Amino acid sequence: MSGAEAATWEDLTRVHPESYLAAFKSLSDKGGGELGPRAPFGAGGFEIAALSAGLVKAALLDVMAGRVANAYALSRPPGHHCLPDLPNGFCMLANIAIAIRAAQAAGLGRRFVVIDWDVHHGNGTEAIFYEDPEVLTISLHQDRNYPMNTGFVADRGTGAGLGANINIPLPPGTGHVGYLEAFQRLVLPAVHAHKPDAIIVACGFDAAAVDPLGRMLATADTFRAMARLTLDAARDLCGGRVMMAHEGGYSEVYVPFCGHAVLEEMSGTAVRIADPMADTLRQRQPDARFDAFVSDWIDGLADSLRETGGD
Repeated sequence: MSGAEAATWEDLTRVHPESYLAAFKSLSDKGGGELGPRAPFGAGGFEIAALSAGLVKAALLDVMAGRVANAYALSRPPGHHCLPDLPNGFCMLANIAIAIRAAQAAGLGRRFVVIDWDVHHGNGTEAIFYEDPEVLTISLHQDRNYPMNTGFVADRGTGAGLGANINIPLPPGTGHVGYLEAFQRLVLPAVHAHKPDAIIVACGFDAAAVDPLGRMLATADTFRAMARLTLDAARDLCGGRVMMAHEGGYSEVYVPFCGHAVLEEMSGTAVRIADPMADTLRQRQPDARFDAFVSDWIDGLADSLRETGGD
């Protein structure tokens, strides 16, 4: 376990225009405020956000340099909603994008995959890399949650980046079976086709069954399974290089168990802490009829992705 230095001005300006950073710093120095929707901050907010971005950057650089096998950045505030010039949804700086650009600038990697399994669409990450064929962005999220006007399956990138953005909007109520089917049928083939130098996960836990900001039915075992599949793919493709950056998750009673499940997979530990809600959530999973509906939904997504530039 280690900390990190704040992201530098040079790190930040690879992703964000100086005009936005200056406005953020100025308002932060004056005690805080709000520059974008659902993104308030207080005094020192700029410095705190830079520390968060610096932690994600350090985690990725450590992975790419071989100093660690994989890494989890427990970073706050999160970053996946932040646009280059507009904070959004609790996100002040685009942590993952800042880390990727730093790794590329250092010559530590060129091609990356970002898998975002937060319940909300990773609109900021998508926007930053929308024209970039080197960075494949994949977002699994609840359909029509947040933001309301992004995350559509037809949004595949543009210009040289056409085909390098994949949105997988899933219906409310998608549970463990549906999440893993989407992951295995849609996410993993795209990851393998991209042949990345590393896999990055925007790791939100707000798709969990008891989260107040989502209506999905994922469990700690869902996140454990997705982490295992991600690690297996990384071992096949890029020497096991995986970096996960913490995003959303608002159930104080359940996020720790989801996070623990992921960290067990990443560390290869045999230490288990029993999930006290496992039996209850297992009983509340969708039945076979709804799983079949979700499977048909995934069929439709696969068809749409093929029609709009997917393989």
